[in-house]
Amino acid sequence: MIRIFPYAAIQFTSYEFYKPLALNTFGPGHISRLVPGALAGLTAVLFTYPLDIIRARLAFQGSDTRIYKGIIHALSCMITEDSGIRGFYRGITATIFGMVPYAGLSFYCFETLKVQLLTNAPEIFGSDNPNKENSKVLSIPAKLMCGAISGAFAQTVSYPLDVVRRKMQLAIMYPPEQQYLFRSCSSTLKYVYIKYGVVNGLYRGLTVNYMKAAPMVAVSFSTYEVMKQFLGLDTAVSR
Repeated sequence: MIRIFPYAAIQFTSYEFYKPLALNTFGPGHISRLVPGALAGLTAVLFTYPLDIIRARLAFQGSDTRIYKGIIHALSCMITEDSGIRGFYRGITATIFGMVPYAGLSFYCFETLKVQLLTNAPEIFGSDNPNKENSKVLSIPAKLMCGAISGAFAQTVSYPLDVVRRKMQLAIMYPPEQQYLFRSCSSTLKYVYIKYGVVNGLYRGLTVNYMKAAPMVAVSFSTYEVMKQFLGLDTAVSR
């Protein structure tokens, strides 16, 4: 919770900021759908990454080997014992490399699916736009479907770097003689690939992650679209 709320708020707000800029720069098309999402994800990561570090470490510690007593204690320990402020951004390079394609592809897939469905099958997937005549918006089930597909696709592409990110974030919790293995993206990626391979290493846990990512993105994008419509903002595709 300490990360999800600010992350989502910053990401969707940033997306609305970058979207017209990309449209004016690149014109309508695939690039103007991909770039705003990627930049929005990058912006959200830069602002909320320290919270992600704290969340990961609190979740990783066992009940019998508890290192941190809570959020405040974890925060103070990271400042004093883990390279100061630098400790809050351990593994951020891998996160950026993973989040840029993840966020970019999520928004790109959702917007592309929305255009295709409302253009080719509006009577099935669309409903009348309450804010604009002669236009369609996605129905709630269609919003959820597009969001789930977008989340699953983006997760598949970026998952190996998400594995690298988690390893680097938790490096300080490994024995000292192993911590050097996770000093950089390349060394961590090499370690995971050599030790575990592709399926059992770089994509380990992907199926379980689908169970979280697909519904999460589905609900996020659906809520985003519904709230825009509630506020009278355009989410339609003109006929």
